[in-house]
Amino acid sequence: MTAALLVLLSLTVENDSASTILADAPRPAIVAVCPEDFRRAMAPWVKHRTDQGYDVRLVSNLGTLEEIRGRIRAVAPAERLKFLVLVGDVPTGMDGSPAGDVDAAAAARCVPTPYAKAKVILPWGPERKIPNDAWYADLDDDHLPDVAEGRLTADTPEELAVIVAKTLAYERSTDFGLWRRQLNFVAGVGGFGALLDTLLESATQYLLTGGVPADYQVRMTQANWRAAYCPDPRRINQATIDRLNDGAMFWTYIGHGRPQRLGAMRVPGGGYPLLSTRDVWQLRADRGPSIALALACYTGAIDSRPDCLAEAMLRQPGGPVAVVASSRVAMPYAMAVIGMELMNACFNEHAPTLGEAVLAAKRNLISPSEKTETRTTLDSIASLASPSASLADERAEHVVLFNLIGDPCLRLRWPRPVTVSAAVDGADRTKLVVEGNSPIAGRATIELVRPLGQLGFRPPRRTCFPDTPNAWAEYELTYQKANDRRVSTAESRVDPGPFRTELTLPDDLAGTFQVRVFVEGRDGFATGSTSVHLAKPPEKEKTSGVPPHRPRAGGQPV
Repeated sequence: MTAALLVLLSLTVENDSASTILADAPRPAIVAVCPEDFRRAMAPWVKHRTDQGYDVRLVSNLGTLEEIRGRIRAVAPAERLKFLVLVGDVPTGMDGSPAGDVDAAAAARCVPTPYAKAKVILPWGPERKIPNDAWYADLDDDHLPDVAEGRLTADTPEELAVIVAKTLAYERSTDFGLWRRQLNFVAGVGGFGALLDTLLESATQYLLTGGVPADYQVRMTQANWRAAYCPDPRRINQATIDRLNDGAMFWTYIGHGRPQRLGAMRVPGGGYPLLSTRDVWQLRADRGPSIALALACYTGAIDSRPDCLAEAMLRQPGGPVAVVASSRVAMPYAMAVIGMELMNACFNEHAPTLGEAVLAAKRNLISPSEKTETRTTLDSIASLASPSASLADERAEHVVLFNLIGDPCLRLRWPRPVTVSAAVDGADRTKLVVEGNSPIAGRATIELVRPLGQLGFRPPRRTCFPDTPNAWAEYELTYQKANDRRVSTAESRVDPGPFRTELTLPDDLAGTFQVRVFVEGRDGFATGSTSVHLAKPPEKEKTSGVPPHRPRAGGQPV
């Protein structure tokens, strides 16, 4: 059967009983709840997924919630249904009532969402209802999603065409440069209270150290004017935008949020904004658009009017390729756990698609397949610090709160492994010999770096807020130095198989460092890392011009 015929079949609107065409095919199925007006804009996406071997089905968005869910369940057996895509915005406001600015024509382009009753978050937000897209993905009614689900929140065919084009370009990209290993973090000030801030800081530290392999490069931006990772506070907005435009696999924000903006940076006498919907026109990541993770309140409010920050970023051609964010108030504990579980699904389990990574994070949020020591510690701290009466209820509510705003079928590219070893040259301690084995040919970048969080300098102690040109310049210099962990670097061409290179070391360098290798190939990329301990150099013998004492018999000096 030709691909063109498959596309034609997949564009047929399913009725309540669902067509049985291709029902017995062994291919994994994708169901897209898609308004009629969006079918043409979705056609390139349908063809792309069909060419990848999926049985793609589009079903109608009309009717009641139960009718829509019935179509989803009837299209393919549960064991074949792999992805669920909701195409269109939500036709209601944040109170769950019909949105006043959505007319009948616009509503026909929306996919309605059921609303779950808020419980745990009630004391911290005015909303009593939470949009519950996860309900569609729950095939066995156990209150847990069973298939990877995401929403393409377009209001018009033109907006959907932008999202589709950006998604397909991301998957088809043959740019395997250093952006593939880049992770950018933006952290706001907590302000939840001493215990909760400690909880969030602990989770952040895990994300940066325990959750991220040493192969990856992390760039930190802190909206805290006392921190070494803070740029010129007047430029915090531009720095936040720049980190989205740099090109990175993940861009993660941790802090406060509102539907249309991130929390502001507070300074004595005022504050500076980080990012809002008014800034998205500046997003232009021509290479490596990020997957954005917002560990914050409200930034993923898919029923917000006007549209939320996550939706605005997704629709921008140069914005993130997908966004994971909360639709309401998010609690520090559960928010931290879902971030940890998402990192684990990506960097340890190498989930093949973003939707499967989010699905694994949500299911492990409720019932972890393996409870790590870090997760156990976090749960223990939360039992003392979290204001929730039940941590289980808090976790369950965050399965509903966090949504994937983007394509759940988005394929993730993971590096092939490079084996690496390193040792100081026995004859010359200023040379570090690095040996390894690359699975691919390409341009290799070999670096000796300080462990994450260790600075190679003493940062200035900031006791008062600056107000001079020299002070602003110092901020930028310190910010750049803090994010540059490299001690020594080299580049070379490598072929598949063994390679050897040397890095030049300062003669007084001592401590534990990391050697990391990145190989940019024609058809993929590869990474590897290892730790190396450099012994403190022997102290040179001091000479004063006075002959050393020679002991007499009996041990007395001459």
